[in-house]
Amino acid sequence: MKANVDVIAGTALVVLWSSGFIGGELGTAQAPAHTLLAWRYLAAALLLIAWCGYRHLTPTWHAVRIHTVIGLFCQFLYLGATITGIGMGVPPGVAALIAALQPLVVAMASSRMFGERVGGRQTLGLVVGIAGVSLVVVGDMSGADLAWPVYLLPAAGMLALSVGTIGQRMLAPKEPIALAMAIQCSISAVGFMTWSALAGDVAPPMTSGFLAAVAWTVVLSTFGAYSAYLFVVRRNGPTRASVLLYLTPPTTMLWAFVMFGDAITWLGIGGLLVSAIGVAAYVSDGSTGRSAGSTPADPATKCHSRASAASIVSSSANVTK
Repeated sequence: MKANVDVIAGTALVVLWSSGFIGGELGTAQAPAHTLLAWRYLAAALLLIAWCGYRHLTPTWHAVRIHTVIGLFCQFLYLGATITGIGMGVPPGVAALIAALQPLVVAMASSRMFGERVGGRQTLGLVVGIAGVSLVVVGDMSGADLAWPVYLLPAAGMLALSVGTIGQRMLAPKEPIALAMAIQCSISAVGFMTWSALAGDVAPPMTSGFLAAVAWTVVLSTFGAYSAYLFVVRRNGPTRASVLLYLTPPTTMLWAFVMFGDAITWLGIGGLLVSAIGVAAYVSDGSTGRSAGSTPADPATKCHSRASAASIVSSSANVTK
């Protein structure tokens, strides 16, 4: 029974996490990315605020300041750049693959900032993973009339998410999840509404396609993916959740092929395999998260060291989708 639950939960996490990239393509076919995100976050924020009111959850000014910073990087900048890139022609599968590099980048940066030792296999894994992404991007560029700088948008989004994830660890927020999400979604809603107002397209297109895209991203991507993630983390731990997230790029590519007819090239498949090898090399390194100053003799330190990098690798999911 436990194995069946784990399989169902893991499958749900991968599919629902992939839904965010598919929803981006669905919505940007109807309106600019910032308009889609403005109404997505407005709807999500209102629902979350209502829930917090029902549960009598009230934020402090300290919490507002912390989650304003985290939301700026992990929600506004990350999704603003990523969904804009998709709207300009970057296939959802390619955007998902670029985003999937974020945990590796965060773990490498954390090794420099927090003294966590990164083994040679992990470093090799990061290099191989980036090489795999490069192959996929090159394969996509060879069959699409899209200028290469557009691919920098999802890359910039990935880096913004990395900064926000590290900031989350440094700021160490302790507010209830619903309250944290309510603040971050509210900040993002204000940001995207302001962006849309300045661009002159804040009014949503009253089409069934746009309304469906907003509902898709709110229900599946914001609430569904996050709930599945939390369930897997609490049941199986952050490491398993992080590894499962690496299955989202091929899932997104297949989904985009079925729904939009996006081509899957042999070079793209090769890039996915190379990236998978890089990820496998990274997560299989037993030195993950081992601090330079930790000693095996201290069981508490040893346990914390093993968990810390896994927590960093997956902590971005606490504020995304």
